[in-house]
Amino acid sequence: MANHKSALKRVRSNEKKRLRNRFQHKTTRNAIRDLKLLTKKKEAQKKIPSIISMIDKLAKKNIIHSNKAANLKSKLSKHVSSL
Repeated sequence: MANHKSALKRVRSNEKKRLRNRFQHKTTRNAIRDLKLLTKKKEAQKKIPSIISMIDKLAKKNIIHSNKAANLKSKLSKHVSSL
């Protein structure tokens, strides 16, 4: 275990960040799953901008890789256009 005050603070802050990142990632994954289950094109087109925004935020904060974000956005756009 860490002995320095700054190291102890880093442990606490890392845990908070880990939980926040986990929550945001899981929320985005659930939104993507819900979008894939939609069958109406209008509903999907309404939801896709907010989901793309969520994916961009994850990539910006390095929760997911930027290439993964691009692949997700591409697949979702393809899915919505095929409805």
